[in-house]
Amino acid sequence: MSAALHLASPGDLEKILTLVSAYHAEDAIDSTDDTRRAGVEPLLNGIPYGAIYLIGPARAPIGYIVVTFGWSVEFGGMDAFVDELYIRPAVRGRGIATEVLAELPKALAEAGVKALHLEVDRTNEPAQKLYLRSRFKARDRYMLMTKQL
Repeated sequence: MSAALHLASPGDLEKILTLVSAYHAEDAIDSTDDTRRAGVEPLLNGIPYGAIYLIGPARAPIGYIVVTFGWSVEFGGMDAFVDELYIRPAVRGRGIATEVLAELPKALAEAGVKALHLEVDRTNEPAQKLYLRSRFKARDRYMLMTKQL
């Protein structure tokens, strides 16, 4: 199974929405069809704040990763955040996510990104192990906090 990454385009909207819906259902993320569409569609239409990559064959993707962009004085420039990473359950455990997390940072670094961040559920030990193996480090002094607007 290949973890080939393909930059998603507007024609991929329905495929991505299906994957996002499956991920949100699996992870008990409270979202609606309208909210998911509002979060995905601008990224496919060229909004410069992020990108979505399909994982695996473009015609029948096995997952996706959403990366959003920001700016960090601490890291000296553009940074990125893995907003969502999803691999279909039937193909998990084959090293696909590991491959994605090895290849995507290379491409982002070439584009000038200085740091890549992500968050992980404190109780999701398999995901934490994956991210540690992929050289992500917990920042003990910091905690991600959110205010929904």
